[in-house]
Amino acid sequence: MSQVTAYAVDSPDGAFHKTTIERREPGPTEIVIAIAYAGICHSDIHTARGEWGRVPYPLVPWHEIAGVVSAVGSGVTKHAVGDHVGVGCFVDSCGACEFCLQGQEQFCTGEGGTVWTYNGTGRDGRPTEGGYSAAITVEQDYALKIPRAIDLRDAAPLLCAGITTYSPLRRWGAGPGKSVGVIGMGGLGHVGVQIAAALGAEVSVLSRTMAKEADGLRFGATHCYATQDTEAMRSLRNTFDLLLCTVSGTDEVDPYLRLLKPGGVMVDVGLPEHPVQLRMGSLAGANRVLAGSNIGGIPETQEMLDFCAAHGVRPQHAWPRGIPGATFITVRIAGTRPESRRRPRRSRRCRTSSVRREAGGRPHPSPAGASGSRPARRSAGPCRSGRRS
Repeated sequence: MSQVTAYAVDSPDGAFHKTTIERREPGPTEIVIAIAYAGICHSDIHTARGEWGRVPYPLVPWHEIAGVVSAVGSGVTKHAVGDHVGVGCFVDSCGACEFCLQGQEQFCTGEGGTVWTYNGTGRDGRPTEGGYSAAITVEQDYALKIPRAIDLRDAAPLLCAGITTYSPLRRWGAGPGKSVGVIGMGGLGHVGVQIAAALGAEVSVLSRTMAKEADGLRFGATHCYATQDTEAMRSLRNTFDLLLCTVSGTDEVDPYLRLLKPGGVMVDVGLPEHPVQLRMGSLAGANRVLAGSNIGGIPETQEMLDFCAAHGVRPQHAWPRGIPGATFITVRIAGTRPESRRRPRRSRRCRTSSVRREAGGRPHPSPAGASGSRPARRSAGPCRSGRRS
């Protein structure tokens, strides 16, 4: 075992504090990753607050991990020291069940099931601890190759927001000749717009207001509509082949289902906190489909990273609500202030964050956000939370 710097939270209302955790030495087929960046998913904050059930505190969260291989086991063939690699929402599975053999390890039904990156139990019986740390040891099969065309700080959020939007867009046929509407343009939405456009679809942004129109067009959308505009919504009925809903603040889906063509599909990845209202006639009346989507398995996540590298899909960086906007912040673990900070104008378009790990530094932010208030949600896949538009 080796000791590495990490940050943990001890209670639902606690702040992160510096600590050390043990990471195992790499086994024959394992690698050690020196973590460079860890993206902040709002599911991490929900979990830290204990909002999704009991938590075995102290908790070291974060599952959007990008870094560099620093050591390899004797039998490792897929990675080498110095490679850029990433880890997403899970770090292991049985490898032998029906779903693992299909490359859908996130649905593992074998003994022990899917082993999540943190707040889970590893095959060694020890609690898993996430990316808010200096290093992590994982099986080579569960580390993704990050193309050199993607900066590590851009790669981290793609391991959650990227695959959460890529998977349903691919599954439901977004591409040339298809009209795709993305509901909400926050952390998931702005990545989904880019991916749908790169796939060749005609993309529309559906946001509460027109405030994000310029950003939507820049990300590849051809149209932007305000969902608060009842006339605009009425004019869009029977328009879309596919709707990707990335927001959590929806208490009914019928107004959106009416925007689908007959046979169209609405996929929800926003995961509203409360039950939603639905008239079955909105589906049956036009052969429409309402679906959900989780993250993706290792093969599809690797496909997503390669696709984003080839098509220039990149997340936009900013801190959660309550922390000054910035494209990125580099935190120096040993110090008391950020080592470098770039502050462009504040923008409402950015809902994705990455924090760089160096040889020291302080935790940022606390579970309650920098201001002590709860920021709106953004999370993905196994992270049962919503996304803000």
